[in-house]
Amino acid sequence: MRLRPALTLCLALAGAPAFAQTAAAPQPAAPPPVAAGAPIEARHMVSHRAAYRLTLDRARENSDVARAEGAMLFEVVDACDGWATRQRLTLTLTDRDGNQIESVSDYNTYESRDGTRLRFSLTQTSQGAVTSRTQGEAEVTPQGGTIRYQQPTTREEALPPGTLLPMAHTIAALNAVRAGNRILAVPLFDGTSAEGPQDTTTVMAPWTAAQPQDRFPALAQLGSARMRIAFFDRDAGQQGGGAGTPDYEVSLRYYENGIADELKMDFGEFVVDGRMAELALLPSPC
Repeated sequence: MRLRPALTLCLALAGAPAFAQTAAAPQPAAPPPVAAGAPIEARHMVSHRAAYRLTLDRARENSDVARAEGAMLFEVVDACDGWATRQRLTLTLTDRDGNQIESVSDYNTYESRDGTRLRFSLTQTSQGAVTSRTQGEAEVTPQGGTIRYQQPTTREEALPPGTLLPMAHTIAALNAVRAGNRILAVPLFDGTSAEGPQDTTTVMAPWTAAQPQDRFPALAQLGSARMRIAFFDRDAGQQGGGAGTPDYEVSLRYYENGIADELKMDFGEFVVDGRMAELALLPSPC
């Protein structure tokens, strides 16, 4: 899961009724937990649709934000040889004078199961007008790889060695924390920026064993871990000799099947809290 804005927040509120209809349909049985000591693999990532309600957690002293509210829909579908994902977010900000601005982000990807290929598309709007579009594809190789942008301009950019794509990063972080590690620092490319890959540092709390779960039974038998992922501009870090201040940070609880909850998205001036309101497991066509 890549809960990462550019504003990569999403779920138009108008889409909530459609989700409720889908969630009411019979769901496939939850897959069993991964055995202790066994690696988490791509096949363990479960197809699902999750809806999150977004509210303002806090605004910093220099911020003019008085209120933030919205919703996000995240959907990942097993396409047999890869994963198709959609993340759509609507966020309405209200300033101290009562003025409102609505931003919408619609982010779609297809990532190959082996973590070597990514097709991506991101459209962002503000007050109903398109503000940016990013589209293209990326290929990861042992030497690094290449991004081929179609929008906003046609160009190519090299990926640094060790770059991970979104689902591959999720799996790597889950395996790292299960192995007792507390930090994972790697370049990441997710297609949310026309500026190419970013450096990321993921700080992980200890692995938590399965806990009783009344709201979402599909998660009741699964272990999880809280993580905080910081995204840094690569050029700024290389010029300044260090990573410096993150462009964006997100903390969340990742379950071993790739489902996330308890989100906090830090945009600098303000922090948004995201709580999962609905969860539906989706059948695999494979």
